[in-house]
Amino acid sequence: QLQLVESGGGLVQPGGSLRLSCASSGTLHEHGVGWFRQSPGKEREPVACISSSGASTNYADSVKGRFTISRDNAKNMMYLQMNNLKPEDTGVYYCAAERLGGCSRRMSIQPFTYWGQGTLVTVSS
Repeated sequence: QLQLVESGGGLVQPGGSLRLSCASSGTLHEHGVGWFRQSPGKEREPVACISSSGASTNYADSVKGRFTISRDNAKNMMYLQMNNLKPEDTGVYYCAAERLGGCSRRMSIQPFTYWGQGTLVTVSS
């Protein structure tokens, strides 16, 4: 029911900032949404999620204090603000939506039904 499209990826120097956007073809207000990333040779890992209302958020320990997830339900958009980027942040970033409105502390990949195509973020000097 949902089609998700990420944008905003690119090349950035360490310490720099980048904001990723995710646009949905359908309404997002009933869905919990999240960002995941995948580096070569590694499994896809959770980065952050936010509940349908925006009241609850969870972050991977590796990005706490540097990344901020947000959403604008009126625009059917979600965002990931990434600050103080590090080379280890490099990877393909995916936005995803659950069928329901949760944002679990584990950020398990299983509840996420809808996925974007991914956008590449490269952090390098």
